[in-house]
Amino acid sequence: MSDHIERLPPGYRGRPVTPADARTVHRLVTDCERDLLGRTATGLDGVAADLASPEGEPAPDALLVRAATGEPAGWAWVKGRRARVQIHPGHRGRGLGRTLLDWAEARARQLGGDRLSQSVPDSDQRARVLLRSNGYVPLVTEWLLEIALPAGPRPPGPPAGITVRPFRPGDEEAAYRLTEDAFDEWQQRRKTYAEWALLTVDRPTFAPSASPLAFAGDELVGAVLSADVPGTDEGYVERVAVRRDHRARGIAGTLLRGAFHAFHGQGKRTCTLWTHTDTGALPLYEHIGMTVRHSCTVHSKVLAGAQPAGAG
Repeated sequence: MSDHIERLPPGYRGRPVTPADARTVHRLVTDCERDLLGRTATGLDGVAADLASPEGEPAPDALLVRAATGEPAGWAWVKGRRARVQIHPGHRGRGLGRTLLDWAEARARQLGGDRLSQSVPDSDQRARVLLRSNGYVPLVTEWLLEIALPAGPRPPGPPAGITVRPFRPGDEEAAYRLTEDAFDEWQQRRKTYAEWALLTVDRPTFAPSASPLAFAGDELVGAVLSADVPGTDEGYVERVAVRRDHRARGIAGTLLRGAFHAFHGQGKRTCTLWTHTDTGALPLYEHIGMTVRHSCTVHSKVLAGAQPAGAG
């Protein structure tokens, strides 16, 4: 890791990131988001979850770069086949992006990775050019969708044979199995329960009252897991999943409308969620009234010369 830290442009220094740096990294991330998107989109608990390591899981690798003044100038994060590189708006155009991209690729190779992917906003032309000039190719499109939450009647009831209620303690394991089974259709690696919980039900912003579950008898067949967005009037849907043998029955729409209704009752005025090309769910979300706020593209690159896992 130190070799690439030494290659930083003059006046910059880098060091490994620890979970204690979550607030510093969050400020950097939100500064980048305000510049590129016009608003913040990432909560502190989301950054903390990215930097944390569930018991028994390998810790992610991350590097924080500071300017001579001490202010955060950029950071890079690598976990498995995923990476993130972000440069503060006031420090772009100085070679930091290329240096941190090289670091991320080198670290992924050391960890035995054979491919690296990262998502960048379509409005970030500089990052898109950097990635494509370094051998990355577009993989999938991601969309952040939103819907206004005006006052309205309670949403219609569920399909015949289905009951719906909010998430409650004890539902964690069933929700994990359901959502990971559904996400196995397109995700690269199934998460362990500890890793999944860190990103969902164990987050401080998890909103069980806006996380409706659908049951056929005693079996969980659908779930929406939601979170509050601190400091805003927005709710956020983190996961949407319906068991394969119960799809095309209107369950997902019923659960989403239930989440929207719950958020509105809590004073939220907007709800958002992410989806991407591989899920095939964009028409569903558009059908219930959601529209695209902004889009990103996941770029991917095959890494030559990767070391076997555990080497280095």
